Amino acid sequence: MNPAAFNCCCLLILTTLSLGSAIDCFKCVSIGRDNEACDDPFHNNGSLEFLQSPCLGGRKGRDGLFPATACIKLAGVYADTGVSLTVRSCALDSGTLTTDSELIRMSHCGGFYFENRYLRGCVQSCSDADACNASRGRGASGLLLLAAVAVGREMTRRCLRMCA
Repeated sequence: MNPAAFNCCCLLILTTLSLGSAIDCFKCVSIGRDNEACDDPFHNNGSLEFLQSPCLGGRKGRDGLFPATACIKLAGVYADTGVSLTVRSCALDSGTLTTDSELIRMSHCGGFYFENRYLRGCVQSCSDADACNASRGRGASGLLLLAAVAVGREMTRRCLRMCA
């Protein structure tokens, strides 16, 4: 096998391997809009300043950080002062049996306590895509996705012909 074919086959194999199940998430905090880049509407603008890849989070009853399985966004207003709070981060399921003690299992809006202070707002979690804790926006167009799949299939076909 010639060196170009070998390199192509190695690249093909490496692109099909999964290195883990951690998710990438935005991590930032804004209190009273002191970090407007973190507030909604969230505009990443191509900066990687807030993106943690892979995102690591704590686990109940365990020391250290672990690969996260979900991104979270907390957005609310302190009931006692009216000051806004936005937190974007990541978390992982700690394996308890009840949904109410696992932040990532259920998004909700209303009143809740955060660091011993009462807030009104929403806690949202997502695990369907990297960096999913940005503001809701439009996804990639179907045409762009179709083009990416077509290019990937063509590269695979060419590499396989070279390997044979």
